Amino acid sequence: MSPAPAAGTPADIHTYTGGCLCQAVRFRATGPLLAAATCHCRECQYLSGGAPAHALLLPAGALRLERGAPREYHYRSAAGRRVMRSFCADCGTPLFGHTEDAGYTVVRAGALDEPERFANQLTVWTASAPPWHAIDTAHPHFAGNAPS
Repeated sequence: MSPAPAAGTPADIHTYTGGCLCQAVRFRATGPLLAAATCHCRECQYLSGGAPAHALLLPAGALRLERGAPREYHYRSAAGRRVMRSFCADCGTPLFGHTEDAGYTVVRAGALDEPERFANQLTVWTASAPPWHAIDTAHPHFAGNAPS
């Protein structure tokens, strides 16, 4: 049996492509997958129209626009950190975002060309989930943020 590749080697590097419903915005993200998470926080509920957000976490700088320019919405989280969320200005599809100093980019699973590649690894902010949200208890789940 050969040893497992070290983190950051080509076997750990993945490429994801995606965009919005109207195809005005297209992106490519390449890098190691840091996590695949489901978030039930109230902010994600607003941004998704009520459902939890399903997203891939990739290293900051892993995402490149290939077409279009998404609109950005900037705000302060409940914890006081600056957050940026992008979406298509034409069709409204949520695309990607980041939180200041987090070191990762959040790519929305619904914006992927192959959303079936999303496989949940953890669930956060379950305390904010309304009763009709199904919470994935097969993986680590937390009432708030996952511990660092």
